[in-house]
Amino acid sequence: MSEQTSKSGGWRTNKWVRAAIPALLLHCSIGTVYCWSIFSQEIADYIGYSKGATEWAFSFAIFFLGMSAAFLGNIVEKDIHKSSLIATICFATGMALTGFFIYYGGQHQQSPVALIGIYLSYGFIMGVGLGTGYLSPVKTLMLWFQDRKGLATGLAVAGFGAAKAIASPIMQSMLENLGEGGIYKMFIILAVVYFIMMFIGHLLLAKPADWHEPQDKDSKPSIIEVLKTKPISNYVGIWVMFYINITCGLALISQEKMIVKCVGLAAYVGIISTISAIFNAGGRLGFSSWADTMKDRNTIYKMIFILSIVFTALVMITSGIKNGEGNGLLIFLVLALIFIVNAGYGGGFSNVPTLLSDHYGMGSISAIHGITLSAWAFAGLTGNQVATYIVNHSGEWIDHDGVKMNPVGYQNVLFFTIALYIVALILCLVLVKPTDKSKQA
Repeated sequence: MSEQTSKSGGWRTNKWVRAAIPALLLHCSIGTVYCWSIFSQEIADYIGYSKGATEWAFSFAIFFLGMSAAFLGNIVEKDIHKSSLIATICFATGMALTGFFIYYGGQHQQSPVALIGIYLSYGFIMGVGLGTGYLSPVKTLMLWFQDRKGLATGLAVAGFGAAKAIASPIMQSMLENLGEGGIYKMFIILAVVYFIMMFIGHLLLAKPADWHEPQDKDSKPSIIEVLKTKPISNYVGIWVMFYINITCGLALISQEKMIVKCVGLAAYVGIISTISAIFNAGGRLGFSSWADTMKDRNTIYKMIFILSIVFTALVMITSGIKNGEGNGLLIFLVLALIFIVNAGYGGGFSNVPTLLSDHYGMGSISAIHGITLSAWAFAGLTGNQVATYIVNHSGEWIDHDGVKMNPVGYQNVLFFTIALYIVALILCLVLVKPTDKSKQA
């Protein structure tokens, strides 16, 4: 779609109205799944369960996000209006039902019905909305912004990352001002708000008029046939390095608040969390836009892994988490690691669809991207869970100003992440081959 065409055809052929704005409306809504830490303790207290028991709702949400994207990618490929409507209904319904089961749990303390209901609502139903909502705008954006595909996908995926920074203070304010039962009231109110936002996005979202999906099944190769146009190890490399980047990101991000407290910045946890969310969103937009200028988009992943390895190694060598309190240099290194990992975590997401399109073309990109997001599903079950296991089974818990923490345990998580980052870098260098376009350049 040429720039002139998009300007001359009015709003119906405007790439911002038909692609960018609806993508932001969808992603800024579903991205609030990452606000879980804001209210997870309140949910646990209200329904009479431990925080550990309720934490599985978030893990299930990420798992079903990835799996629904993998299994519903073909629906997104065929009909973005159907997929974006499924996303709108599932996400809003899941959020409303979560509010209902929290209410039920408040009336019936320690009720297994309430806990299982939250798992199904926040985990499964919202998870399906997350997966289809995440995928729906991506191919549309790349079709409208063919010269700046990285910028386009980065913009939408940045909305997913920025959602936490935008929604967190709003949710916190609602919890403080809605009175008794504020936790379930918040979910029901936000379900209505996000339904309206996503439904508007659903109505606006449209592919360019000059793009026609192949209707004849015989004329369109299967996903396996598309993947086999390159050595299968090429796709395996992309999938595994994507999985590792998410796993390492979740491992560190899940311990972020306690690490910040360990280095003596407990009073600034909220501010640092917001800054890290901004780095997460900025990495999604910045790394993907930068990749548009490169001959080989895979170079971005090499940079992400090298930066992550360097800053992880520096904090490991200096024992920055354990010895950081009162030491300006070590505090800087720890914060730099948190911000770099957040930026790389976000950048890894935004570059996957464009990297896949460079390798396998646009014909089946939604389906291939969906299958690749299964890496997110498995990382959602392993990243924070492995980090929690390491913290609970190594080091020593100490009392720090009334807060129980394990500085050595948090430090030990870095041994796990640096090993995986090194593996990812090797895969990036060895398995993921340059595209034909980059070879010609």
